[in-house]
Formats: sequence, structure tokens, C-alpha cells
Amino acid sequence: NPKGKKAKGKKVAPAPSVAKKHEAKKVVNPLFEKRPKNYGIGQDIQPKRDLTRFVKWPRYIRLQRQRSILYKRLKVPPAINQFTQALDRQTATQLFKLAHKYRPETKQEKRQRLLARAEQKAAGKGDTPTKRPPVLRAGVNTVTSLVESKKAQLVIIAHDVDPIELVVFLPALCRKMGVPYCIVKGKARLGRLVHRKTCTSVAFTQTNPEDKGALAKLVEAIKTNYNDRYEEIRRHWGGGIMGPQVHSPHHEAGEGKGQGTGNQALLNCLE
Repeated sequence: NPKGKKAKGKKVAPAPSVAKKHEAKKVVNPLFEKRPKNYGIGQDIQPKRDLTRFVKWPRYIRLQRQRSILYKRLKVPPAINQFTQALDRQTATQLFKLAHKYRPETKQEKRQRLLARAEQKAAGKGDTPTKRPPVLRAGVNTVTSLVESKKAQLVIIAHDVDPIELVVFLPALCRKMGVPYCIVKGKARLGRLVHRKTCTSVAFTQTNPEDKGALAKLVEAIKTNYNDRYEEIRRHWGGGIMGPQVHSPHHEAGEGKGQGTGNQALLNCLE
């Protein structure tokens, strides 16, 4: 070979036609024609998609979602933040089971009782007033006066009262007067106990002798969770939780058109 010229690679002989595998041809039926879908404007119906982000939600839903985000972002003072610490499910179930026994009578029951008493009086058997049974006392004004006079044995407050100023003072008042109190989920749940749509707070004043043991157990558990922890609850602030964008590495590094510095400024404002 002359110098400077590279040796060409050897050509491999092509495989004989016998060795080639005969691929089975796909039989196409001419009666069935391919009609690929066209999702352009005014063409085929679009496939079903998740349109949650495009829904125009009712105003009350938008408000409650915005409110919940604001409660997370802004710093919430301890007096309001304490209403997020509701009673645990097991204790709450026992409490409502006991409270259900002391529901006040309905309007129909009262009417029947007075009617029976009037019939008895008309028959000449004498008018003997029935003894008032121990029942739950409801409403923030009633409960406040019972706590001030130390007649309340246990106070139950709803966590979602709106405006919260209606009951924001009750935990401090209960603690000062030495009355056990607890916060439970749902003003509607309390309302059902006293035949109303909603109720801010209810109080036990008296119980039957057979239920005194059950109430004492509940009071002991509730005191441990609320009255005895009042100093700790009084110092615990809420909120100040930023969204996912603030915690992303790009934003923390100050990337993304100076958004990191803006978020840091927002955090500083909240402190």
C-alpha cells in the first residue's frame, strides 16, 4: 500500500435471501377505514379533562378558601389561635354522648307537657308543677353569667364562631373563675344539641347522679388539656406559614426575577 492511504475495511457479503425471515404482512380490511380524531377548533369533541381550576366557585367557597390561606400566611395571635386546638375525637365523642342525654325539650314536648298539666288541672286533680330536669344551658350570654356565678360545671365552646370576638374572652374567663372549658369542632354540632342551627357555647350546670362519674372523668381529661395548659396556649402564636413557592430552592437562592428578595421582605413584615 502506498504511504498515506488508509486501508479500506472489508465488505461483508450480504446474507442469502433464504436466511431472511419472512415477516407476516398485516392484513388490512379495506372495509374499515382509519379516521384519526381531529381535536382542532370546531372538529371532534374534546377529551374529558380535569377542569377544577376553571370552575367559577360560589362566593362563600372562595371566601372560606381565601380566609384559610390568610390564616396560614399572617401571624395569628394566641387568643385566636387557641381555637385551632380542638378536643380530640375520642374525648369529644364521649362528651357529646353525655351531652345528648341533657338536651332541652323541644317546643312540641313543652306544649304536650303543659297540655297534660292543664287537663290534670281541669279534672280537679290539682296543679302540681313538674320539677325542672337538668339540661344544657346554651348561648354565650347565658354561659357567661353561669361562669361568672360559678354555676357552670363544664363549658363547651365551638371552634368556628364567626365573628370570633363573640367567644374570644370565654377561655380566659373560665380559667380565671376556675371553670373547666374545652373547644370542640363545629358550631352546627353544638346547635343540634339544643335544637338550633348553630350555637356558640353550651354549659353543664347539673347532672343526674348516675352520670356524675362520667362527667368527672371528662372534666379531669379536659382540665389537663385546656385549663392546666393555659399559660402554654397563651404564648403560642399561629400562622406565618408561607406557600410552596417561597420554600422552593430557586426562590431561596433569589432567582426568578428577584422574587426571592420580595418573599423575604414579606416574611420580615410578618415578623
